[in-house]
Amino acid sequence: MLLSLRTVLLTSALLALPGTAFAGPDGTADGNDQQNQIIVTGIATQPSRSATGLTLSPRETPQSITTIDQARIQDFQLTNINDLLDQTVGINVERVESDRTYYNSRGFDITNFQVDGIGLPMPYGIQYGDLDTALFDRVEAIRGANALMTGVGNPSATINFVRKRPTETLQARASVQAGSWNRWRGEADVSVPVTDTVAVRGIYAHESRDSYLDYNHVNRNVYGLIADWKVTPQLTATIGYSRQDNDADGVLWGALPLTYTDGSRIPYPRSATTSAPWTYWDTTDQRAFGELAYDLGKGWEAKGVFTYVNNKQQAKLLYAFGAPDKATGLGIQGQVGRYPSETDQYLGDLTASGPLHLFGREHQLAFGVSTGRLDNRQWEGNGNSLVGYPAVPNLASAVIADPGTGPITLQADSRTDVTRAYGAAHLNVTERLKAVVGGSATWLKSSGISYGADQYRKNSRVSPYAGLTYDLTPNVSFYASYTDIFNPQIEVDSRGRRLDPVTGTSIEGGFKTEWFGGRLYATASLFRARQNNLAAAAGQFQAGDPGQLGATYYTGVDTTSRGFEIELAGKVTDNWTISGGYTGLEIEDDAGKAARVFIPTKSLKLATTYAVPDLRDLKLGAQLRWQNAIRSPDFSVTQGDYAVLDLMGSIRIVDHVRAAINVRNVTDSTYLGSIMWGQAFYAPPRSVLGSISFSY
Repeated sequence: MLLSLRTVLLTSALLALPGTAFAGPDGTADGNDQQNQIIVTGIATQPSRSATGLTLSPRETPQSITTIDQARIQDFQLTNINDLLDQTVGINVERVESDRTYYNSRGFDITNFQVDGIGLPMPYGIQYGDLDTALFDRVEAIRGANALMTGVGNPSATINFVRKRPTETLQARASVQAGSWNRWRGEADVSVPVTDTVAVRGIYAHESRDSYLDYNHVNRNVYGLIADWKVTPQLTATIGYSRQDNDADGVLWGALPLTYTDGSRIPYPRSATTSAPWTYWDTTDQRAFGELAYDLGKGWEAKGVFTYVNNKQQAKLLYAFGAPDKATGLGIQGQVGRYPSETDQYLGDLTASGPLHLFGREHQLAFGVSTGRLDNRQWEGNGNSLVGYPAVPNLASAVIADPGTGPITLQADSRTDVTRAYGAAHLNVTERLKAVVGGSATWLKSSGISYGADQYRKNSRVSPYAGLTYDLTPNVSFYASYTDIFNPQIEVDSRGRRLDPVTGTSIEGGFKTEWFGGRLYATASLFRARQNNLAAAAGQFQAGDPGQLGATYYTGVDTTSRGFEIELAGKVTDNWTISGGYTGLEIEDDAGKAARVFIPTKSLKLATTYAVPDLRDLKLGAQLRWQNAIRSPDFSVTQGDYAVLDLMGSIRIVDHVRAAINVRNVTDSTYLGSIMWGQAFYAPPRSVLGSISFSY
């Protein structure tokens, strides 16, 4: 049986959360929760607010949380979010195209992506382009439903990107990288205390690379500036601005048709692509925020944050479709389109938290109110004609000519407003028994038009949250949590109408332990999630249908996910760190049949580093990920199980200067990046990256 308790080991991986004060000399925040520099790779040991809004220790938090910290990011050169989440326990990265990526956890799509705990669900849970990690101190993944801190979403995970913040002392870091496929990257990060009360941090990164894929090239620039001002001993003001320009040429829209007309697989080379040199997908993401935090005394703090996010895209894309004849290799056609778009988000968030003394014990309370607005506009220019591809599998034997596109017209103009209020309490029932109770009320309204379909919806929901932890021994705690699910959907049915919201329940329970004085953590959890009316692809719009030509329409299905996770993270010795875990799950529809079969039901992720201080601070490391076999939704394509091994080594050349080398996919494993759509392209072969870094 999948969920045998004998398979479940013990304990907990935990983390720190956002705050507002200056970070200390080692990057840790002095008295607040924002900029805790994590030293132990893959694990945060400080209290966290990510799951409940309450400042709780790892053993008091009744949910699973994983952190990828700055040490892990630097050791393994995880410079974009896709590579980082690939290494995160319980998270799957679906690289369906070169510049469009989906994520899932515990069987369901991840739609909640936040910065410092603030954000609206991303439409369809899609990440466009490569999101760079240069701006972030760490990335937190809260698995399971997160109703208290998000209000809406799936029982999958919430990904929280925690910004780098100014430090009390002068700190600087710079690095240069060079590697396979003409990749080179420069990065600089400087924090300067201007006065005793004002500090500024500036960040810049530039990356340019070709690709193992034919025609593909990416040029990326990242800018970040953030300033803290201690207006009074109680009041701290923070402002910040960031921008990322990700320009990609030779991009995939859709991917490789994988089978001939007789159903047999097409033997493409790993460089194969259905793209052309004239295609592009350029994205610009800008984010500005202002924050005020006030110490109310007696342990209470109030914080207000306003955030503005602007995302612009310019894309000229080529989509391939059809199944070729095996004898001739011909039969694939292409459709061209231009797709400008722009999204604006306005986010306001006000929170208060502090202790409450009652019945001779100290408890915690947290309250929050937030409001957000998302405006989305999309334009379209259809190709003047279809294009024909050369015979497969040699798609690069002839460059496809650009047929041009017609006039650009506005196809989607919609607005979504979300207002949320939450409250939570951490109750010290006894010395051993702690409880977390609370709830989140959400009001959501959408209006506008998208490709001829009315986008109006108006939904509201109150989602309860209940959790408890019980200390079985000084080292071992039992925990359990429950919340229900409310997730308004933007998918439409065959008539272009939005599907009703997803509803359901999410339950999680397990054990958390700590060893070696708290340096090593382990967790084991069981989870079960039930979703009703979850969108499942049912077909594509054709000419004359009430939707975008070629776009997918959906039908609602009832889905249940159940499984277990085991995670270990921390230090085995002073010089040896380890982190990772195993996930096993099963996903069924309402008839008890396997559902979402493109998601692996077994996955293993491990990472370790070992330092030898006497040998010029030599550090060696490895990270491994493995998953079992999967199938495309129509069962036409199978991807066998595979493992990917990465190795790293670094050494101090002189004081403040290190040299490093990273080798990815050491065994040159061949596998498809995702078969979620039936089409796919191959993941990268073996690659090498060398770097030199300076830190002060």
